[in-house]
Amino acid sequence: MPETKLTNLINPQVMADMVSEALPKAIIVSAFAAVDRTLVGVPGDTITVPVYAYIGDATDIAEGVAMGTTILTASSTTVTVKKAGKAVELTDEAMLSGYGNPVGNAAGQLTKSIGSKVDQDSIDALTAVTTKVYDGSAAIISYDGVVDAIDLFEEETNSPKVIFVNPKQVTQIRKDADFKDINKYPLGNGVIMTGVIGQIAGCQVVPTRRVPLDATSEYYLCPIVKLGSAVTDTDLPALTIYLKRGVMVETSRDILKGSNTIAANEHYAVSVSNADKVVLAKFKKAA
Repeated sequence: MPETKLTNLINPQVMADMVSEALPKAIIVSAFAAVDRTLVGVPGDTITVPVYAYIGDATDIAEGVAMGTTILTASSTTVTVKKAGKAVELTDEAMLSGYGNPVGNAAGQLTKSIGSKVDQDSIDALTAVTTKVYDGSAAIISYDGVVDAIDLFEEETNSPKVIFVNPKQVTQIRKDADFKDINKYPLGNGVIMTGVIGQIAGCQVVPTRRVPLDATSEYYLCPIVKLGSAVTDTDLPALTIYLKRGVMVETSRDILKGSNTIAANEHYAVSVSNADKVVLAKFKKAA
């Protein structure tokens, strides 16, 4: 008669597929971040990300006159691939009881853990941007403050945006007369970020505890990101997640303890690939 073994309950490949499939949904920033897989299978752990400067508008050319040329210039930043991982240990008793589906719960917890780390790295990258900074640190977040911040984009055509706020700012936003709660005013077509609670000044509002206070703990650093689709293939998104290798799940067994360890890790790097699509807004912490 076939016997159910503990090793049958944990299939690393199946679990890796489960985590890989669920991971994009666990990463809040995945709605606007590009995912670059060109590094998969390529030697090296350092990425040089080029950022090209705009060559300027086209000019009038008279008949029979040769046009001049413009030098295409670029700056670059270097990003190093790193590994993020987490492991859980399940006893034989827990697995055999099946109470609460421990193996499935472990897969879900590992997904959440890695996704949370990628999110943290993404917010860290966005809050380090200094290209466009709005200093509204004298007042708490408000409609007027968000309007002044997004005006730093100097847009000719309005595009969808998201503002990441700390959960402790949510009450302030909801009390603003110009805040549109998603439960009362469903957002229209376009990219809808995971975790959106509403909209203010045209920005989708996403609370996350990863939005930090400044070094003095006086104000929050709230990234505002343009979500609009690229005009051309070379119009880079605000953020790019570079994958060196997909999620790997491995298991090991301790026969003396009668337990099974499940470990998952992912090799990746996160970088701001288009700082022009990011405004870092500073808003005062409530008293």
